[in-house]
Amino acid sequence: MTRAHRIMPFLSVTAGIATFSTMDALMKSASIEAGVYNALLFRAGIGIVLMVPVWLLAKGRWPSRQALKVHALRSAVVAAMALLFFWGLVRLPMAEGMALSFISPLVALYLAAVLLGETIRSRAVLASLFGLAGVAVIAAARFGEGGGFGAAGPGILAVLLSAVFYAWNLILQRQQAQIARPVDVALFQNVFIGLILVLAAPWFAVVPSALALRDVTGAAVLAAIALMLLSWGYARAEAQALVPLEYTAFVWAALMGWLWFDEAVTATTIAGTVLIVIGCWIATREEAPAVPAASLPPAP
Repeated sequence: MTRAHRIMPFLSVTAGIATFSTMDALMKSASIEAGVYNALLFRAGIGIVLMVPVWLLAKGRWPSRQALKVHALRSAVVAAMALLFFWGLVRLPMAEGMALSFISPLVALYLAAVLLGETIRSRAVLASLFGLAGVAVIAAARFGEGGGFGAAGPGILAVLLSAVFYAWNLILQRQQAQIARPVDVALFQNVFIGLILVLAAPWFAVVPSALALRDVTGAAVLAAIALMLLSWGYARAEAQALVPLEYTAFVWAALMGWLWFDEAVTATTIAGTVLIVIGCWIATREEAPAVPAASLPPAP
């Protein structure tokens, strides 16, 4: 495999993360306007409408029973993760919310060893430690400000709990990418998340405003693109090699928070970002061969 081919999964995942971060900004705006539940429910519905024609044009076939189980499980994890994350993100600046979520790649490295049989290399652990050091710098500055944990406590706890679900999602993403095409992942994740959320519709669903619908529609388009980019990349490289790239989301979150919500990017934020980028460079400087699909354990 040439160096250019080896780097393509990293470029695809990096682009997917940048796309997801832009989607986060749209979802934060929609959640402030219409509530987190309605933003997620309508995003799933619009995502289904957008992806069905794409899936049909791509000659989509109904998934196997094994693939449906993985789609359903990952969708349930993503639904819980998204509800918690966006609820917290409404109450925190985007950069800080993303920084707190960075406990998930470290958790995912060890889940990859348990669920996928991957060997944890020292390079991957070192990369995660640099990333977490960057997050610690940013978090320490946050708690040193007036108000401390009490003012932002519920949002911080929601994002931290979301990060645990996100770590599980990263591992399921690797399993899912081995047995489903990117277009299948994008469609069926929207379908199952929609089915899960619609159960609460009689109590919580309301029609969003035109402004919120605009943001939700944009978020649905970006989410579908991001899912396909991530699925393509995770099908071609080890989870532990790609997981540290999740740290690049902080850079995009800081940029989107500044552009959309006038959230300041401080010197501490920049210092933490430098540590995170160093971690990503260490992780991706030398890539090991991808794990063949045949070596993976059966999906749940």
